[in-house]
Parts: sequence; structure tokens; C-alpha cells
Amino acid sequence: MKIGFGLYSHMLNGEYYRLAKQLGATHIVAHLTDYFHQSDTGPGDQPLGNKTKGWGVAKETEIWSFKELAALKKDMAEHGLVLEALENFSPAFWYDVLLKGPKRETQLAGLKQLIRNMGKAGIPIMGYNFSLAGVAGRTIGPYARGEALSVGLEGHSEALDSPIPNGMVWNMIYDRNAPEGHIASIGHEELMDRYTYFLDEMIPVAEEANVKLALHPDDPPLQEVRKQPRIGYHPDHYREIMMLNDSPNHVMELCLGTISEMNGSDVYAALENFAQRNKIGYIHIRNVKGKVPDYKESFIDDGDIDMGRIIEILRKYRFDGVLIPDHAPQVSGKSPWISGMAYAMGYLNALRNTIK
Repeated sequence: MKIGFGLYSHMLNGEYYRLAKQLGATHIVAHLTDYFHQSDTGPGDQPLGNKTKGWGVAKETEIWSFKELAALKKDMAEHGLVLEALENFSPAFWYDVLLKGPKRETQLAGLKQLIRNMGKAGIPIMGYNFSLAGVAGRTIGPYARGEALSVGLEGHSEALDSPIPNGMVWNMIYDRNAPEGHIASIGHEELMDRYTYFLDEMIPVAEEANVKLALHPDDPPLQEVRKQPRIGYHPDHYREIMMLNDSPNHVMELCLGTISEMNGSDVYAALENFAQRNKIGYIHIRNVKGKVPDYKESFIDDGDIDMGRIIEILRKYRFDGVLIPDHAPQVSGKSPWISGMAYAMGYLNALRNTIK
């Protein structure tokens, strides 16, 4: 298995490529989707707030071109890094795919072209989250060891229960001029119908382009958030989703932290099931304490998950994909985000190198 690093769009430059290489990464997962954040970006030197609070405005308006993707891959290669995956379609690319709106077919055509562009550029995985509400309700606080700042969920809140305004999906505004009001609530069956349609349209293109589509489970993994149903809120449901299409290009962006947070989950049994069926694209490594609706993210060595046991399971099934530290608590000092991620990278690398 390989060790990678996830970088946000503003980090896709030589400084952060050198950092990733120095910390032991060989592969990069690139978050090209970013947004203008409407609250502060969180404490420290990196936007802990990016996925934990506030809302934003989707910046991208056009599908990422082959030329852009090829240049990005080339730049990383010059720093000794492999571009393993892109993570998250911009809501501006596919809001009507999620909402079953009038532009669905046009937007699906754009996503198909993006997958073809990725295949031509030799980028093997597209990570995505088929979610209306996105990440909501999480808070930031001194939850981790030594009062390090991390994120968590502290019971049900207004942020979890408030309906989604028109013109927004995934906590990002795609239409500033949308009429007042909220998007209509739907049932779980309708969400699955929309998702199945997406798969039926996209998987043949992904197979042709030799690109895997890797689904992240909804986080926080509750059955409903902001009056909308969720995908992959329990390992059994995640397994059912993977059985919707038996293509080797329909896989998971497996997030250990999200699975551990699920009520009634056994993260080791879930990992065994997915690994033996070759349904894992790449893995987010993150440790937590507790389960929804009350959990806190912890240091990689200090949560409910025995990371050594995780590596043993992956070795057992000869997983050869990429592991990336997902979130990490921010360590006190001049570079809180970098220090926290460096700690996670070192611990993960040591486990990978010692457990055979």
C-alpha cells in the first residue's frame, strides 16, 4: 500500500509538494473544489473550517480541462509525486444531478467529459460524495489530547435540522439569485433513484476511460441532515450501495473515521468486507472517539480505532491503494495544521513499514 497526502486547491504548488514529499508521501489526492468561505477559516495555518462550519460559494464554472489536469499531474511528477485522485465534483458542475433539476442531462454530459479528461491525463480515481446537505453541524473545539483543536459533533443542533436554502447544495451556493425558500425534502427512495441514475449514466464512461468512481459516505453519518436523506450512513447501507453496480470502477472512497462514527458499526468487519471484494479506491485515515450524534476527532493513535489492526487487515487482502491522513487535530505552535498532519503521516508511515 502507498502513502499519500490530500491537498486543497490553494496548496497545489511547489511548497506543499515539497512538504508532502518530505513527510513521506508518494501520491497526492487533489481537492480542486474550493470555495469562498463566508466565515473565518479556522485557527492555525490551514482552513480547519473548510469542511466544518460556515458555507461558501462554489468558484468553478467550467469543467476542468484535459490541459489543466495534465499540467497539474506533470507539475506533481516533477516533484516526485503521483496524482492519484481528484476529490469532489464542484457543486457548480452537478447541482441538478443531485436535485434532479432541468439541467441534469447537460451537467451529466459535463461530468462524463471530465472523466474522459481524467482518463486521458492518466488520473485513475475520482472521489465524490452524492450529498444534498454535505457536511453540516460539526463544531471546532479543544477536543483532542492536550486540548488540541479538532472537529466533532455535539448532539443534534439547528445546523443539522435547518432546511437547505434554494440555490445551495453541499453547503455551497451555486446560484446567488435563487428565489427565497428551501429545496423540497425528499425520501430515501428518491435519493437512491437519483443516485442509481447517476451510476447508470457514469459507470460505462468511467470503464471506457479507465477511471474509478469512489463514493465517500455522508459525514456526519446520520439518516437525515437538513431535512434530506443521506447515502452510506451505516456499513450495511454502504454495502448495499456497492452492490448496485458490480463494475470494478464503482468503488469506495473509504473514510475510516466516518465508518467508525456510524451507529452500530464495526469498522474492522466493514473494512474486511470491502477489502476482500476489491471495492476500495483509496482510504481516508482519521481516528475518532464516540459515535453520532456525539463524537470528537482525535489524534491518529488516540481514538476508538486500532490503526495497527487496520493495516493488518489491508495487508491480509493485499490492498495496494493509497492511504491519506484525512483530518488531524491542530498542534500548538506556529504551524498547527502542518504539525498535526506531520504527526499523522509519521505514525501512518511507521505502521505501514513495520506491519508486514
